[in-house]
Amino acid sequence: MTKIGVLGLQGAIREHIQSIEASGAEGLTIKRKEQLDEVDGLILPGGESTTMRRLIDKYDFFDALIDFGKQGKPIFGTCAGLILLANDIVGQDHAHLQLMNMKVERNAFGRQKDSFEAKIDISGVADDFEAVFIRAPYIVEVGDNVEILATYRGNVVAAQQGTFLCSAFHPELTNDHRFTNYFVQLVEEVKKTLASS
Repeated sequence: MTKIGVLGLQGAIREHIQSIEASGAEGLTIKRKEQLDEVDGLILPGGESTTMRRLIDKYDFFDALIDFGKQGKPIFGTCAGLILLANDIVGQDHAHLQLMNMKVERNAFGRQKDSFEAKIDISGVADDFEAVFIRAPYIVEVGDNVEILATYRGNVVAAQQGTFLCSAFHPELTNDHRFTNYFVQLVEEVKKTLASS
């Protein structure tokens, strides 16, 4: 069975695991970098990106996460996870993992009290996805190799670059598992390709 890890440092970890399992894969909470060898794909959950980066450094995950992505294994960053994947962050000198060619704005829709839900269309995934935005970022610019999957009020809120997927919203906080299922299918396709290469 395809195994998908959820980085277990901060965020809605249990909800992601439930969504992975509802999509037919095995979910695993990743607390140590050695566990990355056990999974075929990885979700970087929401939380607070600065805190998550501090925990990534504290538990020596930084290089291991970059290696995981460079091996061609899929990574899905949601909310703070999107910020971790970006190679440019508005107002910050240094980005984090720099795996996706995009520029992002943190807390772009406002603070916690400005959280909201909205129905959006996600290209190739769903025409009516109930997206939960909590202190959400959005993508300001994308590079040539990044495909825009969803926008909300003209702002890019989901994108894909090869095996990297990201969303500004929290797909795990609804009972609609279509976006997680899309990621699971991507992981399964990549797993077959890597096995035959």
